[in-house]
Amino acid sequence: MSQSIVPEWQAAWIWGSGEPSPRNEWRCFRRTFTPGSPVRSASLRISADSRYVLYVDGKPIGRGPVRSWPSAWAYDEYEIGHLLKAEKECVIAVLVMHYGISTFQYIRGRGGLLLQLDMQNADEGPGPASQHAAAWSLVTDASWKTAVHQGHDANSSRISCQMAFTEIVDAGKWDDRWVTAAYDDSGWEQASVIGPVGVEPWTGLVPRDIPFLTEEPIYPSRVESMSGVQPSAWGAVIDLYGMMSPNSGYHANNTAFCAYLAARVTLAEAGDFTIGIPDSGRIDPLIRIDGHLYESKDYAGKHPERYLTVALKGGEHLLLMDVTGVSHGHGFHIGFDSEVPFRLQAVGVPEDEALEGGVSAAVKAEKRAAVAGESGVKPHTPEFSLIGPFDAVAIVDHQPTRELNRQHPDYLSILQAASVSDLKPFEAWIRPVDTPFINRNDVFAACVWKKAETKLPMPASLQQAVVASPDAAVLPVLEDMDTEIVIDFGRELSGYLAFEVDAAAGTVIDLYGFEFMKDGWRQHTYQLDNTLRYRCREGRKSYTSYIRRGLRYLALTVREAARPVRLYEVKMIQSNFPVANIGSFQSSDALLNEIWRISRDTTRLCMEDTFVDCPAYEQAYWVGDARNEALVGYYAFGSKDIVERCLKLVPGSECQTPLYADQVPSGWNSVIPNWTFFWVTACLEYYHYTGRDSFLSGIWPHVKRTMEQYLKLIDEKGLFSFDGWNLLDWAPFEQPHAGVVAPQNMFLRRTLCHASEIGAIAGDQEGSERFREEAAKLKTLINAYLWDGTRQAYADCIRRDGGFSETLSAQTQVVAYLCDIAEGERLQKITAHILSPPQSFVKIGSPFMSFFYYEALAKMGRMDVLVSDMRASYGIMIENGATACWEMYPWSGLFEDPRMLTRSHCHAWSAGPVYFLGAYILGVQGASPGWSKVRVAPQPCGLEHAAGSVPHPDGGRIDVSWRVEGKERLLLSIAAPPHVEIETEAPEGFDLMVEFR
Repeated sequence: MSQSIVPEWQAAWIWGSGEPSPRNEWRCFRRTFTPGSPVRSASLRISADSRYVLYVDGKPIGRGPVRSWPSAWAYDEYEIGHLLKAEKECVIAVLVMHYGISTFQYIRGRGGLLLQLDMQNADEGPGPASQHAAAWSLVTDASWKTAVHQGHDANSSRISCQMAFTEIVDAGKWDDRWVTAAYDDSGWEQASVIGPVGVEPWTGLVPRDIPFLTEEPIYPSRVESMSGVQPSAWGAVIDLYGMMSPNSGYHANNTAFCAYLAARVTLAEAGDFTIGIPDSGRIDPLIRIDGHLYESKDYAGKHPERYLTVALKGGEHLLLMDVTGVSHGHGFHIGFDSEVPFRLQAVGVPEDEALEGGVSAAVKAEKRAAVAGESGVKPHTPEFSLIGPFDAVAIVDHQPTRELNRQHPDYLSILQAASVSDLKPFEAWIRPVDTPFINRNDVFAACVWKKAETKLPMPASLQQAVVASPDAAVLPVLEDMDTEIVIDFGRELSGYLAFEVDAAAGTVIDLYGFEFMKDGWRQHTYQLDNTLRYRCREGRKSYTSYIRRGLRYLALTVREAARPVRLYEVKMIQSNFPVANIGSFQSSDALLNEIWRISRDTTRLCMEDTFVDCPAYEQAYWVGDARNEALVGYYAFGSKDIVERCLKLVPGSECQTPLYADQVPSGWNSVIPNWTFFWVTACLEYYHYTGRDSFLSGIWPHVKRTMEQYLKLIDEKGLFSFDGWNLLDWAPFEQPHAGVVAPQNMFLRRTLCHASEIGAIAGDQEGSERFREEAAKLKTLINAYLWDGTRQAYADCIRRDGGFSETLSAQTQVVAYLCDIAEGERLQKITAHILSPPQSFVKIGSPFMSFFYYEALAKMGRMDVLVSDMRASYGIMIENGATACWEMYPWSGLFEDPRMLTRSHCHAWSAGPVYFLGAYILGVQGASPGWSKVRVAPQPCGLEHAAGSVPHPDGGRIDVSWRVEGKERLLLSIAAPPHVEIETEAPEGFDLMVEFR
C-alpha cells in the first residue's frame, strides 16, 4: 500500500498498568481477529518505545523501530496480506522492550506500542475484484491484551554505558507459544490507552526512511576447545551509576559521585576469603575489611581485573568499599570466593532475614535442601548497602561544572569504621542495594573469573554443534565443574544469536561473545557485558536472542545440568543494512586485496539503521566517524540512503546543544568539535556524489546555524578556543580539554570553506561570503600564533599558560597540509615532516587518523608512500588473523598488556582502504555532482595490474582494469553506464592506452 494512499492514523498508543517508563521491561501484546473474506492486501504500520519484535501467527515479521529523536519518531510498514486467510483466526503479537533509561542510541520516553493494520478485502463474487473491495482496519486500543514477559529478568545489568541491558531468560517461567492464536491469554490484562498519534513524548511520527535490515543465518566455522570450568562462589553486577547519578534515567552523561558500598561478611569458620573485581566499570574501589585499608600491592591480577585474598577469622566482618569516582554507566562487577561457607548481608538487615542473599555455594546447597518442597520463590535479601552519595555531579563535557565534594564530614568519618556497629551513627546515609540495581546473574564474571579450568579432549562429534545437520553435539556433565566450549565463527559478525538444545529443566546455558583470542589467550570485553543467560525448560527448545551483539568467538558454558545437553545448533542471524557487493578490487598484490576485503566487510558490519562505530562495544552512530564511512560506503556499495539518514539525524541534537552532539540520537550530551566539522564536510561530499541540490538546500540552515555558534567561540586572538572533548586521534599528543588545539582550528578553517560552498549552492551568497571571509582570517591567525618557529612545525596546541605544546605530532602537520594552512617554506617543511616524520613526533595512533594522512598523501601525489603505509599498518592486522579492521594501532600507547593489540576488532572508521584503492589505484573519481562526468586516473604504485568496480550513484558501476606493459605503457579498460562521460588521465611517466567496453 503506497504512502500516498495510506489511511490516516486511527490507532492509539497503548501500554500496560504500572509505571509509564519501567526500567528494563519486556511487555507482550496480543490481538486476535478473523478475516471474514479473502484479503487482497494488508498494510501493517507499527512503532514502539523503545524497540519491538513483531509476530503474525507465530511467524517473526520484523524488528524496529530505527533509532529516532522523539520529535520525529519512526514507524515501520509491512505487507502481511499473504499471511491472512479468510475465516481463519489470526493473532498479531508484539514484544516491546522498553529500556527505561537513556542510552547512546535512545533518549528515554515512556513505554508504548502503536499499531494499525489496514486491509483491503477481495470479494469472491463475479466481476473484477476491485468492484467488491472493502477496507477495514485493526488498531491498538483498549481491546488489546498485554502482560509483562515473566521469563525475562528485569534486573539484568547494562551491556555497556552505550547500550541498554543484558539478556537473562528463564524459559520455564514463560510459554513461548504466546505468539500463536491458540494461546490462552485470559489471564492477561487489557491494554491502557496513552493517547492518539502526536501525544508526548512522540510528538512527531515519520515513516522509516531506509530499507529493513538483513537477517541471514550464519553458522560457525568450528568448535575450538572444550574445558571443565568452575566459577567463583558468588558474583553480581551493581549499577552504581543508576543509584547515584542525578536523574540518571533521563540522560547518559558522565557522573561523579562520592559514596561507599558496605556489607556484613560472615564466615562459618576461619579461612581465606577472596574479593574479585573482574571488571570495575571504571570505578577503582578502596577496600577496607574491619577498618584495615588494603593497598594496590595486596592485589593480584592484571588491570582491570583485581583480586584480593585475605585470611579472615570465623564470624562477622565489615567490608567497606569506597566507590567514589566517575561513572558513565558501566556495571561494577564484584564477586567472592572461599572454601569456607560464607554469607553476605547488607548493613542494617536483620540476621534472620538473610535467607538467600549473597551466600556461597555450600550455604546455597543447604538452603535448597531446607526449602525443598516449599512453594514460591524466596526473595533475595540485599547483600550490600549503599552509604551516600555524599555528593554527585552530572558532567556535560562542554558545559561548566563543579568539583565533586569529597570533604563531607560524614564521608570522612566513616573511614574510621571497623565494625558494623561503628556505622550506626550514619544510619541516615545507609540504604540497601536492591532491585533493580543489582544483577545476581553475572555471566561475564562467571566466564572471566575461573577458579579452576581443565582442558578436555574434544571428540570429533562436538563439531556437530556448528554445522547445519540434524545430529546433535553432546556436552557432558562433569563432576563439580561446568562444561565450556569455545566456538569460532571464523570472522566478525553482528546480529542475533540463536541456538537449539535438548536439556533438563533448570539447565543454564551461558553465552559470552568476544572478538579476539591467540594461543589460548582471550581478549576479554571489559566494560562490555556481551553475554546471555538462558535457563532451560525441559526438553528440546530453540531460542533466538532479542539483543544485537557483535563477536567472532562465543564461549558457551553449560551449568547446573542434571543430564548431558544435546546441542543441535548455534548460529548468528547476521543483520546489517542491505547492500550488495557492487564495488570490488583485485590487484597483483595479494595483501592489498585482503586489506580491501576486510575493509569492505568491516563497513557492512558497521551499517545498521545508521553507521555505527562498532558492532560489539557501542553500536553508536558517531557523527565524525560516519564522514569517512560514507566515502567508503560509496565505493563499496553505492550506499546513499543510509548516508542521507545519518546526515539528517545530526541537527536533531540541537535540543541538547547548538554545537551538535558527537553521537546521535543519544542521551549523552557530548560535543567533539571536529565531529561536527566532519559532518559539514560529509554534507558537501554527499552532494558531490548524488548531485542532489535539494538536499543541500534543506541542510544549509542547519549548517549555517551551527557554524555561527562555533564562530562565537573565537577568542581574543582570533583563534577557536573550546573547553571540552578536543579529540582527533587515539594517540598521546596534546589535545587538551581546554584552550586552543591546532588541528581543530585547522579543520574549522576548512569547514568554513565547505560551509561557504554549501551556502553558495543553496543560494545564500551573503552567508557564503561571510564564511569564506572567516576562513581566510582564521588561516592568517593560525599561521601567526600556532607555528613554532624554534621547532619549525605547527604546535599541537597553545596551553593555558600561553606556551606551546610539549609534543609535536604527525597529526597536526597532516591536518595543516590537508586544510591548506601552510604556504611557501612552511609548506615545504611540513611536507617533509609528513613524508619523513622526525622520531620525536607523536605517531598516528588509529586508522581513523590514517584516513586524513592518506588524503594528504593523495593530495601531494605520493600514492607510493600511501600504499607502503597501508601495507604496513593494515598488514599487522592481517598477520594477526583479522577479518575486520581494528579501532586503533598496537602502538597507540593505550594498552599496558602487549597482547592487547586494539580495543574494538571491528571499527568502520578504519575502513579507508576501500576508498583510497578505488579512488586512486583504480583511479575512479566523480568529476561533477552526481557523477555525470567521471575521471579515471589510475596510479600503479609498483603494481603490475589491478581491476575492480566502483558503484555509480545512479545505479550501475564503473568497471576498470589496467595492466602495466613494459616500463612506460599502461593499458586501461573501462566500462560505464552510457550516460556517464568518462575522462582519463595517464599516470606520471606512463603512456596511456584506453579501451572502452
